[in-house]
Formats: sequence, structure tokens, C-alpha cells
Amino acid sequence: MKKVDNQKAIGGFIKKLREKALLTQEELANKLKTSQSAIARIEKGGQNLTAAELLKIGEALNHKIISLSDSLDFRIYGGNKLQGSIKTNTSKNGAMGLLCASLLNKNTTILCNIPKIEEVNRMLEVFSALGVKYRWIKKQDLEIIPPQKFNFEGLEHPSIAIMRSSLMLIPAMIHSREKFSLSHSGGCKMGERTIAAHRFVLEELGIKIETQNDRYNIYHKNLRPAKIVMYEASDTAAENAIMAAALIPGKTEIHFAPPNYQVQEVCFFLEKLGVKIEGIGTTNLIVHGVREINKNVEYYNSEDPIESMMFISAAVTTNSKLTIKKCPIDFLSVELVKLKAMGLKFKISREYLAMNKRTKLVDITVLPSKLKAPKDKIHALPYPGINSDNLPFFVPIATQAEGTTLIHDWMWENRAVYFTELNRLGANVNLADPHRVFINGPTVLKSAQVVCPPALRPAMIILIAMLAAPGISILRNVYSINRGYEDVVDRLNSIGANIEKII
Repeated sequence: MKKVDNQKAIGGFIKKLREKALLTQEELANKLKTSQSAIARIEKGGQNLTAAELLKIGEALNHKIISLSDSLDFRIYGGNKLQGSIKTNTSKNGAMGLLCASLLNKNTTILCNIPKIEEVNRMLEVFSALGVKYRWIKKQDLEIIPPQKFNFEGLEHPSIAIMRSSLMLIPAMIHSREKFSLSHSGGCKMGERTIAAHRFVLEELGIKIETQNDRYNIYHKNLRPAKIVMYEASDTAAENAIMAAALIPGKTEIHFAPPNYQVQEVCFFLEKLGVKIEGIGTTNLIVHGVREINKNVEYYNSEDPIESMMFISAAVTTNSKLTIKKCPIDFLSVELVKLKAMGLKFKISREYLAMNKRTKLVDITVLPSKLKAPKDKIHALPYPGINSDNLPFFVPIATQAEGTTLIHDWMWENRAVYFTELNRLGANVNLADPHRVFINGPTVLKSAQVVCPPALRPAMIILIAMLAAPGISILRNVYSINRGYEDVVDRLNSIGANIEKII
């Protein structure tokens, strides 16, 4: 009996790794030169595997299987200068909004430039549970075909609980059924995250949300266009309001909508689906809803300003010369003004358009510079202010600036606490309260071993600091980073970093 249980554990582990690698059973079978039925049998625990076979499967999936651990660590050889150029990858947050918006379309949607990251993997698991058919037709191009009827049991899939973006499934679901339940959503652990902003905008459209211990009960009788003033400048709540209004015939006004990059991305996509939206790029939107969307469409996701800022931060913290290509300049302008005030030298190329033909891109060359702490605090604001996701990247930069920098993360109760993790690397970060830190610099960073915080951006700033710290650092359990960054090790290594994966 124990042997059978072990085979099932190994089979389940192999299945998990295959799905993470975005491979079908047939594709893995081709890699191993076996049959799809053999892979199915292995994953069900119906085959006893030798050590040699496990090693072969592990090589095909780029993961050690014999250890039966899905933890991944990074070993960083720090103190190297970055150099050359790197392209900004396409947006995680943009991709999540586009995936959810694609379910409003009854026809085939092809989303191009979708990053292969853990967050996308989790959403696709939910898609499968809902009955949505999808396939990767190129490296980053995803074909999505919705079912005639969604399987609403899929809204209880375990992946729902680890994605904040799962809330954006509500619009497509509410237009398919009058009543359903959605498991509570998760995401980064950064303090209390209520759904008040979602609840208030959706209630204006006739959608009711009741909160239970482990789920939301969502229902409606009569959907209606409305004049909405948002409860707060929430990006995902704005996307939900826009997507829900898109299939409510009539004119819906949305005021105090943050015109952030992911919100604009959803608007651009819906326009391509035939929904007229006025005021894109402003805080006042008018959505002219339609009765049905049934269109074969192809749309390109644009580049991620948060990733651009990550590379900028890595270049500044390591005092390197680096060119970051395809930076969405409209969503980095204030960040660059702050860095210029701190003494950073950089060059910006002429503007050009992303593949979506709407987002303006530039190439930014960061130059080695002597930095000074700003006289004023650095804090995030709704767009066009400093993006909340970009704020943490100022922390490792501030460790290299002369003087004391005050960073105020007013949005999240706990995220500033994670900033003090840089003290393990020799930084001088003092926590004033759950929202504010004082960073004294410049400091010489040193190597250390740190466990990743359960939040994407704070995890990434630790990696950046490790790049600047001479010696060997270990970053444990990097799932948080893999949620939002594709091939981050290979890409950083391509510009002069020295990072190894420890499996």
C-alpha cells in the first residue's frame, strides 16, 4: 500500500511540474520519446519509476524530482556590474486583466505577448476548471475559446485563493449566470485587503456581493448602466467596473478611475472588441455597453513598467551602465524625475509604439551616478504618481544614496516591514511605523542568506540588493518572484549578474 501511495505522490508531483512548465501530456511524452498514455499512467501513480527514469523526467521538466520538493532557491554571486541592454518583458498585471476580459467574448481570442509566469499559470488552471479551452500557439501567444456554458464549480479551484486577480472573473461570470459563489482571493501578503472598492462599483451596476467565511456569494436580478464614483482608486476594481459595464447596454460613467497601465490595457482590448470607451487615460470614463461580444480577435499585451523599474533599480543599486529597452514612459515619468533629483544620470531615446499601437515606449540608459537622498519623502500615488508597485524599488537605491531617505508606503499596512529585510544585507533601514522607513546611506551591502517575503516586489528588492553585495548570497523559496517575472535568472545573467538556481 505504501509503495502505491509513493507512486501516486511522485505522479502528482510530476503532473504539477508539467503544468507549471505549461506542457501538455503529449508534449512531455514527445520530449521523453514515449506515449501520451504512458504520461497519463505515470501521473496517476500507475507506474513504478526507476531512479534513471526520474532523472530523465526531471531533465525534461528542468526540475529535480527525486527530492520531491517544489521549493526553488537562488544562489547569487554579488558585486558584479551590470552591462549591455535588456528588453522589458510584457506586463503581468496587464495580462491578468486581459485574460479575464477575454471571457466576455463568446468567440476566439488570441492574446499575444502573455508572459509565462506563475500568476498566469494559476489563472489558466482556473480557466480549465471553468471549461475554457486554451493553447499556446507560439511562445507567448495564447488562444482562448470560452465554453457555451461555464462550469461554475471551477470558481472553487484552489488557485483562486492565491490570486488577487481572480476577483476580475466576476464580470464574465455575472453575465453568464444570475447567481454564483467565488472562493476568497489571495495574492501578496501585505496587510488587510478588502473588496470594498469592488463591492461599491458593482452594486451601482445591480450586482450584489455577500461575504461568507470562505467565499463571496454574488448575484443580480437586473443589471443596469450607472453613474459611478469609485470608492477608491483601485486598478482591479476599475477593471471590474469597465468589464461589467461593457456588456450592459447603455452608457456607464466611471469617475475617479485610476488611468493606470493595466486599466488602459483592458480599455484598449475592449475597444478592439467593439465597445466604445471615452476618456481612456483620464480619471473619467464613459463605457458604451453592448448586448453581446462575439468577435474573433487578436490583441497584443504591452510592456511592464514595473519590470522596467526593476531593471532601473538593479542598475542604480549596482552603480552600473545599463540600457533598458521598451520602457512604457508614461508610467515611469515621475519615478525618473525623483531619481534625477537624487542625482541619477540617464538618457532617454525617442518614443515609439508598443505592439498594441497605443502604449508609448522608450529605451532608457542608466549611467553610474553619485546619489543624494531627496529632501522630500518618496511615496506612491494613483497614476500619474509613483506606482505603488514601483515604490519598493527605491529602497535598494536609497541604500546607496548619501543621507537619509524617507519612504512612505501608505497603501499597505505590512509591506514596509519587509523593507527592513535589507538590514540582513548590511543596509541601514529603520522602521518608523508600519508604513514608513528611514534609509541611511550610503552603505556597503554584504552577502547573506534570506527567505523570500510572501510578496512579489519586496522579494525582488532583496534580490537586487544581493546583486550589489559582494560575496555569495542565498535567496530561499523564490516562488514570490516567479509569480511575476519570467526567466528572471537567465535575463539578469545575460546582463552581467551571476545567479544559479538551487533546486
